[in-house]
Amino acid sequence: MSAKYSFSLTSEDRQRADLPRKILIAQHDTETIAHVTLKLLAFLIFWRPRLQIESNLHQDDIPFIPDLVQLDYTLQPALWVECGECSVAKLDKLAVKCHDAEIWVVKRSPAAAEHLWAAMKKAELRRDRYQLLALDAEMFEEVCGLVQARNEVTLFACEFDSPKLQFDFNGLWFDAEFQVLRF
Repeated sequence: MSAKYSFSLTSEDRQRADLPRKILIAQHDTETIAHVTLKLLAFLIFWRPRLQIESNLHQDDIPFIPDLVQLDYTLQPALWVECGECSVAKLDKLAVKCHDAEIWVVKRSPAAAEHLWAAMKKAELRRDRYQLLALDAEMFEEVCGLVQARNEVTLFACEFDSPKLQFDFNGLWFDAEFQVLRF
């Protein structure tokens, strides 16, 4: 592990009023600050009770560690979120191993999401199984440049109907749309 980042969270969004007060995200040796930022933004977007960051499932039949996961009451994944780079082969295995889970991949830009979508189509992955979320590229790059060891985040809105994300990050206001691609 090369670094840990602390994020103090508050929420003005009624749907996410119960955000935890603080989360820690570890940056592993092979990860960039962009990966840490993707995990933070995905955590805000997908927040729900029992959402965990990089939780080892301790299940022999699922040999992966998700960036974010929510387990159901039988300790099976109900939500699985991959952030950034994710191979098509891994996604194919996840659809089989986590057959009841919503599977999401969060990408830093629409171009990155479209590239993955095309690779999934070429590999003939099963349809109606995956969702890709593409963040606004400029917003994402700016947030990456602001990440410090200790950070303050206030979430104001996150909506999927007309996809948008509004938050304050270390004193700067962000209001950006995101895109959802279904595969």
